[in-house]
Amino acid sequence: MSFRLGLTGSIGMGKSTTAQMFVDLGCALWDADAAVHRLYAKGGAAVAPMAEICPAAIVDGAISRDQLREAIQMDASLLAKIEAIVHPLVAEDRRDFVAKSESDILVFDIPILFETGGNAAMDAVVCVSIPAELQRKRVMARGTMSEAQFEQIHAKQMPNEDKVAKSDYVVLTDTLDHARAQVEKIVQTIRGQLADA
Repeated sequence: MSFRLGLTGSIGMGKSTTAQMFVDLGCALWDADAAVHRLYAKGGAAVAPMAEICPAAIVDGAISRDQLREAIQMDASLLAKIEAIVHPLVAEDRRDFVAKSESDILVFDIPILFETGGNAAMDAVVCVSIPAELQRKRVMARGTMSEAQFEQIHAKQMPNEDKVAKSDYVVLTDTLDHARAQVEKIVQTIRGQLADA
């Protein structure tokens, strides 16, 4: 039986980099955002049902996130319909991953793990964290969004201190070496528990 480890954290906290550190230590990784990308891509399972409720969002046989965002802004009721299509497909993708994975530790990279109640399906949760000013600096340095867009995303996510308080482990991602040392310790701890079980 594999150990299910949830990995969460707000935007710009270093979650993707931390997820890769777990992979480097032999853990298997399921990435919620990557699953959605697969579903939205040409031939993806979400394309046909989405075309029925929001044909404007389909561009070149794939779902355009930008078009989808625009459609939701014009019709807020669309969001619930989209979630009704996407959430079960994402859950199915996750089940397939679990069924096929042979690793002792399965890491589930889910940005809104607590917000969606996904933590209930995990054996433990890791939250990546950095101080708010460093978070803002990192996100702005990417040059991919405006200050207003960052604030909008930030406002939708559970406050960092709440995520930290609810998590079993916290990885401070102030430096790569520090983060890696914490990840190694977490993996060692879990593997120790699995060996004793």
